Amino acid sequence: MQYNNIPVLAMRGNFFFPNIRAKVEVARDISRNAVKFALDNGGKFLMVSQISGAKASPKTSADLYTVGVVAEIASVESATSEATVIVARTLEAANITNLTFSDKIIFANAETLEYTCNNDLETRALFETTLKYIGKLAETDSSINKLELQSFSSNVSIDYLAFTNVVANEIVTRLADRQSVLEESSVETRMEKICAYIEGNLEISRAEKRIQNRVKQQVQDGQKEYYLREQMKAISAELGEDANERQEYLDRIKQSGMPEDVAQKANKELSRLSKMSPTSPDASVIRNYLDWLCDVPWTKETTDNKNLIQARNVLDEDHYGLEKIKDRIIEYLAVMQLTGKLNGPILCFVGPPGVGKTSIVRSIARALDRKYLRVSLGGVRDEAEIRGHRRTYVGAIPGKIIYMMKQAGCINPVLLLDEIDKMGKDNRGDPASAMLEVLDPEQNFSFTDHFMEVPYDLSKVLFVCTANATDDIPEPLLDRMEVIELSGYTELEKIEIANKFLLKKNMALHGIPDGAIEISNETYAKIIERYTSESGVRNLEREIATICRKVALKLVNDSAAKAVITVDNLREYLGQEKHKDEMGLIPDTVGSARGLAWTRVGGVTLNVDATLFQGKGEVQLTGNLGDVMKESARTAISLVKSLADEYGIDKTRFEKTDIHIHVPEGAVPKDGPSAGVTMATVIMSAFSGRPVSGKVAMTGEITLRGKVLAIGGLREKTLAAYRVGIRKVIIPKDNEKDLDEIPKEVRDSMEFVLAESIADVYNHALV
Repeated sequence: MQYNNIPVLAMRGNFFFPNIRAKVEVARDISRNAVKFALDNGGKFLMVSQISGAKASPKTSADLYTVGVVAEIASVESATSEATVIVARTLEAANITNLTFSDKIIFANAETLEYTCNNDLETRALFETTLKYIGKLAETDSSINKLELQSFSSNVSIDYLAFTNVVANEIVTRLADRQSVLEESSVETRMEKICAYIEGNLEISRAEKRIQNRVKQQVQDGQKEYYLREQMKAISAELGEDANERQEYLDRIKQSGMPEDVAQKANKELSRLSKMSPTSPDASVIRNYLDWLCDVPWTKETTDNKNLIQARNVLDEDHYGLEKIKDRIIEYLAVMQLTGKLNGPILCFVGPPGVGKTSIVRSIARALDRKYLRVSLGGVRDEAEIRGHRRTYVGAIPGKIIYMMKQAGCINPVLLLDEIDKMGKDNRGDPASAMLEVLDPEQNFSFTDHFMEVPYDLSKVLFVCTANATDDIPEPLLDRMEVIELSGYTELEKIEIANKFLLKKNMALHGIPDGAIEISNETYAKIIERYTSESGVRNLEREIATICRKVALKLVNDSAAKAVITVDNLREYLGQEKHKDEMGLIPDTVGSARGLAWTRVGGVTLNVDATLFQGKGEVQLTGNLGDVMKESARTAISLVKSLADEYGIDKTRFEKTDIHIHVPEGAVPKDGPSAGVTMATVIMSAFSGRPVSGKVAMTGEITLRGKVLAIGGLREKTLAAYRVGIRKVIIPKDNEKDLDEIPKEVRDSMEFVLAESIADVYNHALV
């Protein structure tokens, strides 16, 4: 039969099979309009289910199924402003051939869906089988209406199509399954689908019954919480989740490549986990532990680059100068290539900030084709940061070393231990002592983390440390490392670094095209002299970044702008000079000399002033001096007293003269013996009236007998003198061997006076 322009009642979540009388509540306007149209035009409408019940209203044919049920309205029970309730009698299934949508109503063209039935012995057998399944289902579901179904079995002539409609309407509840039965044109296949659906429901019922029986056997009276946990466990067992988790861990343990003894411990922990409730707090601890054991690399290893020429090229690309450092690294890699393992001590780069300690370690990793990781040890005070926490603590995790190995994903990364001199210790432990095992090649093949509780091999890790000074590194730890000094750069080296690296890097960071900025070497020299005061190039890079920002502003206004930075226009970009007063030479002055000092940020020049006034021979020392420096001052005074006759000084003056020695800057702490020579010079100058040359700087420890002793940090101190324009430096004779450490261009342009006694100092310093 053909139906034209029949109104469509879109159903959300359900519909009714043919030959069923049912109440239908209609609330949506588009559905109420369909009912009203049907009442005015014979009472028939097409009941069709929406594919997605979440949609407020169907808009296209894709929102509705293609097969529905023709029904007619028997009566209207109620009609309010919110909903209309009708009693409908379904007639037959119909296949939709066309749909017409509007905002108020949906119309359809449809034709009767033809069904086929063989009506043979197989059909009868399927009918009997379906009845048996219905009987089984009725035993577990009391809502099944067996009386209505018995009428079919008592009839001699059975309407199988009507039977499937009644059964499907009564038993099949899921929309997709109901629609599948409705659309099936073969009555025999319909019964097969109904049987399969019932069998699925019966299996679910049997599973629920098994779970309930299992729980009932284990539960005791009054143990509600225990009952709920066991029920969850039983559900997991029924779904096979416990077995899946155990098998997953077994596979991960096998694939991780962990040693046999570690695998045994992992399997033992897994066995404990299998016996626990899944929600037990201890179970989550064991899972976390097994995850760490499986995730940490045990055998995975990257392939090293063995081409030393390529490695050297990589180091040269990333850093200018530092030839001694690069040679030592290549030697280190050559030995590692010949032996196949990391022989020798751990490398430790020591130097002031900004000289490239951290970046050169990154270059080592790139030269080797190894993964690079960095651990900052600055401020670490807890030993557990290195060795991890024991699993008895809530929230326990491994230490930094094991954590970084997991991050690396291989057993041979390059691991930078940055700022190793900044570690402290307190009542929580001494992390520096924990590092002894990490950095000792004789021990680190079996490093044991408190959390892991199994030995872990760190022997293939290339450890490199950095520090600003070795004073704060404990002796046992320092003994395990080979210290390589990165003292600082000369002015020429800084200019080359700025030209080759810093300018290009900052232009790229600020989006400035190539060629938009030109800076001459003379301009770089002025930036270095007047705007920075450092051993490294960090402040130099900041000043270049300032220039780039100024140029970027110009480029926004004029894309074709080009900036040529010269000595004359430098102030437009960087403002007033920052170190103008500190640079250059000082005049020849009585009682004032320039010494040299070493600091953690490199070498600096140090003015020492002495003044005399009538008094009782008292001594005042100011300038925030340490104990060692105060002792040097008193030693210098005693030395000058002993030399009074030789330099024509009346000895009685010492008893009537107070001496005041001051070392600017007063807020900066100062200590060390190397200012002894400078103090002896300014005191002699003050008493003899002879000025100290402003073109000379000096350093050295002094004895009561006037002997000049060796000092440390000669390279840094010499570079500091060179920066301020001094070209004559007095140093101890014993430091002659250290002159090779000074860059050649600096060494060739300076005069070094090798002093064995204070007389040598006076001959060159006093005018």
